[in-house]
Amino acid sequence: MKDIVIIKSYKNGISVYLDPEAEFGDLVAALGEKFRESEKFFGDMRVAVSFEGRTLTEQEENRLVGAIGQNSRLHIICVVGKDQKKKETFQETTRALEKFFPKAEATGKFYRGSLSGGQILETEGSIVIIGNVEAGCTVMATRDIIVLGGLYGSAFAGSDGLPGHFILALEMAPSKLKIGDFKYKSKEKARWFSAKKGQPKIAVCENGGVQMKALTNELLNELPV
Repeated sequence: MKDIVIIKSYKNGISVYLDPEAEFGDLVAALGEKFRESEKFFGDMRVAVSFEGRTLTEQEENRLVGAIGQNSRLHIICVVGKDQKKKETFQETTRALEKFFPKAEATGKFYRGSLSGGQILETEGSIVIIGNVEAGCTVMATRDIIVLGGLYGSAFAGSDGLPGHFILALEMAPSKLKIGDFKYKSKEKARWFSAKKGQPKIAVCENGGVQMKALTNELLNELPV
């Protein structure tokens, strides 16, 4: 009998091949068994995961991610798409998470799923959202905000009054954005700023205001931990 689930490890995460003809329930069971058997090999790494072989709904993706979490000690921080652009985007964001995840894990929380329909998410400390913040939704954190997806709604960070806070997103197009006492002011009326679709951006306080910048090694090295 052929394997209906095949796991491959690569530099930035794990690739999971799913048999396109197998029943989805059988895939979930086989996936759990594979990761139980591989628990000692993978340990408790923070990884991205990509699913190949079949098209999945968001609910199916969440169920598979849940099966991995229940049968291993891995921390799944992002589901990566098949196309090269998404992989390049994740690689850019990985560099930021390598620096800021210890900070977020010590003081904050994780939220898996997209905010929609006017939802409001408020938390003490930092928040890592694995999904989108859709227009009309709001995220508020006393420390930092990381969105592993698109930020299209409102984001308010740094309400604890301390310096060095930031807001980071894979795709930054917020309707409102504020860090501490400073609001982001766009030079453009039609949209907040000009950016390539999918380009990771980070908002930081600088020169008496909030500045939007592309993620670079130099920028990450300058930011406080």
